[in-house]
Amino acid sequence: MSYQALYRVWRPQKFDDMVGQDVVTRTLKNALITEQTSHAYLFTGPRGTGKTSAAKIFAKAVNCHYLKDGEPCNECVTCKAITEGTLNDVIEIDAASNNGVEEIRDIRDKAKYAPTEADYKVYIVDEVHMLSTGAFNALLKTLEEPPANVIFILATTEPQKIPLTIISRTQRFDFKRITPAQSYDRMVYILDQKGIQYDQKALAIIAKAAEGGMRDALSILDQVISFGNEEVTLDNALLVTGSVNQKLLDQYLTQIFKQETSAALETLHQILDEGKDGQRLIEDLIAVQRNLLLYQEDPQLVQEQSLNDLSEAFTEEAAMVTGVELYQMIDTLNSIQQQMRFTTHPDVYLEVLTIKLSQRKTAKVSTEAPTGSVDNQEVEQLRSEVSQLKQAIQKLQQNVKNTPSNSQSAQPKPKKKAVGAKQVKTPANLTKIYPILENATKASLNTMQELWRDLMDMLSVTERALMHVSKPVAASKEGVVVAFNYDFLFEKAVDNEVLRTELQQNLAKLTGSDFKVVYVTVEEWPEVRSGFLNTHHFDKNQEKSEPEASEQSTPKADEDNQAVKKAVELFGSENVNIKND
Repeated sequence: MSYQALYRVWRPQKFDDMVGQDVVTRTLKNALITEQTSHAYLFTGPRGTGKTSAAKIFAKAVNCHYLKDGEPCNECVTCKAITEGTLNDVIEIDAASNNGVEEIRDIRDKAKYAPTEADYKVYIVDEVHMLSTGAFNALLKTLEEPPANVIFILATTEPQKIPLTIISRTQRFDFKRITPAQSYDRMVYILDQKGIQYDQKALAIIAKAAEGGMRDALSILDQVISFGNEEVTLDNALLVTGSVNQKLLDQYLTQIFKQETSAALETLHQILDEGKDGQRLIEDLIAVQRNLLLYQEDPQLVQEQSLNDLSEAFTEEAAMVTGVELYQMIDTLNSIQQQMRFTTHPDVYLEVLTIKLSQRKTAKVSTEAPTGSVDNQEVEQLRSEVSQLKQAIQKLQQNVKNTPSNSQSAQPKPKKKAVGAKQVKTPANLTKIYPILENATKASLNTMQELWRDLMDMLSVTERALMHVSKPVAASKEGVVVAFNYDFLFEKAVDNEVLRTELQQNLAKLTGSDFKVVYVTVEEWPEVRSGFLNTHHFDKNQEKSEPEASEQSTPKADEDNQAVKKAVELFGSENVNIKND
């Protein structure tokens, strides 16, 4: 028999063999045990995470007469026929090449006939998002009123392209990316079974290069085994994946962080002389700097994701730079990566990148005592300004205590800002925020919150790093208001039109509608919300209630009730606190 690729030989044949999808497999097994299977399933997730494998295992399990704990026996005639792909009642269809209306109509017509050998006829439609609009419409009626003993399993990597009418008629299962640790353990098991020697660091390189796909990990492992003549070494793994030697990568980053431009350029040419791909180098740099950013906040998380293989140089690098510098460098790397797609001279871009990174403006604060007279003068000046600010704040607090409260005043007291506080750009956005709040509803906000995680996954690493402390706080059918926890991230987002365009385009892909995205800070949001309710909607309610004043004895009460009703509609009852004067 001819040689078969590892991912085919070691394809899971039961649910327990699947890697990293415990929630999905447990749910499917319980449905089989309790005989509560559905007529249609939708398996979504990144490539190589087990969607098609799970579909085949489910097809075997639902037709196996010797089912045990929700697992197929893999020994009966039906199980073996499905494994070998010879059972006529289990039909696999590639929607990429069979995406027309006629093909789906043919499936619909044949689905009416009872299965010939198995108990259920199972249709597995891979890459279902490739179907045309007409094909989806042809499939819709069958999913809505399915024939008896017919099960549809739809698999896709892009669920946002599937009509909601199809999704609502299926049970959806989201397959997660395989973690590097899970890929590593699976490769160790396979190599031990085959009796092949391996370097643990080589497997770690392969697991990281697979980017969450088990099939990709086994394909790369297959290449390394072939390249190394039945042996898996670190050097071979680096050559096959195009990854940079960790020692050289650490050396390059250390020189960048220390702003040693000349030395960093020499290391760059040493990396390129080894034949490393420029795009791969930038991807490795982004990954390391992302890990540095996370390590500064949660070291344990990075240790687990890196298979407890962090070098001493990495921990030293984490102390050399600030989070702000890392944000700036990731932005620069992402920009250069985009430009390199259209050039035949990547070396030039990488040299410019090295100079730009090493000559950046540093935001690092020295912990040593200043030695120069200029530094001493700056320190003394800063101390004087801090002292003045403290005195000014104390005076303001004292004035507030001594000011008599006016209980009859109908105007809310303006919120006092600390002296020297940075002015936020929110007031300039009121003309954009208010139109969204006019039509905002709690249902729209809930929908946006459910989509937010998918929206973040569609962004680049740099964009996710900028948006990871944001959340939607109000939404209508035309727009969404996004609040940021930190002012400096808010300001970067306001100035980044590319990010705003990306968010709006991705929202259009997820929802099918155009949304405007407006930013606000978490500190300013309560004030904006209160100002909108107290002024904008008060005026509108007043106009409506004036002609009714002659007919009703309590127009003010009706007006208040309308305002309360609108507030609950906008922000939800849990966010509205009613206080009687």
